[in-house]
Order: sequence, then C-alpha cells, then structure tokens
Amino acid sequence: MSTNEMMEQRLDYIHNNPVAVGFVNEPENWLWSSANQYAGNEGRLEVLYIE
Repeated sequence: MSTNEMMEQRLDYIHNNPVAVGFVNEPENWLWSSANQYAGNEGRLEVLYIE
C-alpha cells in the first residue's frame, strides 16, 4: 500500500466485514478486531501505530 488513504480503505474494509455479514452490529463488537483500539477503547489485540 503506497498511501495512507489506501491503508485506511483496507482497514475500514477489514473492520466492517463482520458487520456486513451480520455477525455483529458494530465493528467494535467483533471480539478479535482492532476496531476497539481505533475507536479509543481497550481491546484484545496489540496495535502498533506506524507514523
């Protein structure tokens, strides 16, 4: 991925997949999603932010 925009598009896709197929109502509700950290909450996965 060559741009931040491309990275954000892929991340949105990954976070919203469980919602799209009806497993959860919000991305943050998916147990193994990094969406919690991106929403400012604590999650089960360690997320390393690259600047």
